[in-house]
Amino acid sequence: MIAIINGPNLNLLGKRQPEIYGKENFEDVLRKLRERFPDTPIEYFQSNCEGELISHLHKLGYEREDCRGIVINPGAYSHYSYAIADAITSIPVPVVEVHISNIMSRDEFRHQSVTAPGCKGMLTGFGMEGYAMAVSYLLA
Repeated sequence: MIAIINGPNLNLLGKRQPEIYGKENFEDVLRKLRERFPDTPIEYFQSNCEGELISHLHKLGYEREDCRGIVINPGAYSHYSYAIADAITSIPVPVVEVHISNIMSRDEFRHQSVTAPGCKGMLTGFGMEGYAMAVSYLLA
């Protein structure tokens, strides 16, 4: 099983700033991922609350023996949540960070990710395809 975790405001994909994040909602992206990787169960979790994201990472890391990897888009939390960064480094499951937009071409505060150093890698600017790229990496 591969888990996908999306952070704050990503429940608004398809509605929020489509010029940056596209017009596709995440339910459609998830359906396509499941079609693309039919032999791999893909679970999805989204929260706007930092503590819920941390608790979910802990659950996946220590209670779910079937979890092969986590794809996380922490949203704005990636730029300042040392608590999520600690949660990522505290679990034995590999994590790949994804950002839909190219964070380096946006506001300066977005140029730094405090969560990425604990991840196996970070994909930024590939749109929704970044999720598929991360799943492919975790399955390799």
